[in-house]
Amino acid sequence: QVQLVESGGGLVQAGGSLRLSCAASGRIFSIYIMGWYRQAPGEQRELVADITSDGSTMYVDSVKGRFTISRDNAKDTVYLQMNTLKPEDTAVYYCNARRAIRTVTFENYWGQGTQVTVSS
Repeated sequence: QVQLVESGGGLVQAGGSLRLSCAASGRIFSIYIMGWYRQAPGEQRELVADITSDGSTMYVDSVKGRFTISRDNAKDTVYLQMNTLKPEDTAVYYCNARRAIRTVTFENYWGQGTQVTVSS
């Protein structure tokens, strides 16, 4: 099993910054695609950003230019640097680790989530 533990959430004013961390254990970290998802009340969970084993990244349009995902394979940790935060970024943020071939996911793990609240 892969265990994922998020940290770094909290309350911040609009325009501020937070850095989320996700520490992984239990498997070889470098082989997984790592991602950050978020879910606001009454909304579906959405993929915010992910990063592949070789460092390629993808972002949802709403956070491009503001958020940066990174990983440190030596520390088994993935980060999400969030700048210029907006109230609409308020959500529970979840760390995800997965392995997949095309549309078939054969390993998929989730953290417990960390609350990010951005006040106006």
